[in-house]
Amino acid sequence: MNRRQGQAGAGALPWSGTPAAVALAHADIRVDPHDLIALRGRAGRLLPAPRQTARAPLGGMHRTRLRGRGMDYRESRHYQPGDDIRTMDWRVTARAGHPHVKRFDEERERPVMVLADFAPSMFFASQGVFKSVLAARLAALIGWATIAHGDRIGALLSGAAAGAEGHLELAPAGGRRGQLRLIRALVAAGDPSAALARPAAPAGTLGRALGRLRRVVRPGSLIFLLSDFHGSDAESARHLRRLAQHNDLTAIWIADPLELAPPPPGRYPVSDGHGRGLLETISSSGRARYAAACQALQQRVMALSGDLGIPLLRCTTDADPVAQLAAGLGSGRIPWGSR
Repeated sequence: MNRRQGQAGAGALPWSGTPAAVALAHADIRVDPHDLIALRGRAGRLLPAPRQTARAPLGGMHRTRLRGRGMDYRESRHYQPGDDIRTMDWRVTARAGHPHVKRFDEERERPVMVLADFAPSMFFASQGVFKSVLAARLAALIGWATIAHGDRIGALLSGAAAGAEGHLELAPAGGRRGQLRLIRALVAAGDPSAALARPAAPAGTLGRALGRLRRVVRPGSLIFLLSDFHGSDAESARHLRRLAQHNDLTAIWIADPLELAPPPPGRYPVSDGHGRGLLETISSSGRARYAAACQALQQRVMALSGDLGIPLLRCTTDADPVAQLAAGLGSGRIPWGSR
């Protein structure tokens, strides 16, 4: 175990505790706004170059199925009363002997929504950075790539606010202003001191956040769900199913190595930030129980993705977030592109 193990949250699996003053001073457990801003230079690895440039400041890169007076020619059809005379196709009209008008594809910006989980279990790591920090970095990378392609970025940060709702909403907004607004919200949500001060999140917070997202997201949006899925339940699955019917949804499982396999044999002090205990992995029975808990979590996450047909990308706290996200985007499993 190393000094990155903190006391700022409680997950389904235990972790080694260290004094809170030491843990909260470690840079890898806090979301650094300068770090999120610096990720702008690396976000270009996430997306292929656009096939065409936008023709308006908010033109976007995604062709809509709607027809209108855009810039990309689609077809010519018979003139109908009320059609704009400026769209008259004189060449086809001359050949056919009766009036035809041109129809065009309109370029529309596509909203991208990030649902980032900041439940107590996210404030933990045995290696690398806190899961909450990794979630913030991934969300920032998605935001930078989104605005680079002329789209709008919005977010719903679950567990990031006190109160009955327990989440913070950011409506989709474009440009650098929209991205910096997201970064400010991520910094606040990922503050472990504030997380310790917040009341314990009620059960079902992730499900309620997904339910809220269903009500506010625009159909056809691209949605990224960032979570360790410790708080997923039947309600979460129901909302995810409905969201996936009308949007492109990708789940990103944020995991610590200790959630994937037991640690080396030993006795480890553990804490949830309040009480202390002892994790024993010397005996074969202790290791078997731990391995079973790891396997149960993995099967639950994989089943949630597989049953709903949602692309799933696993990112671990001890690896480069840019490389992990770029690998998932480049695999073709994640539908980031023109609809």
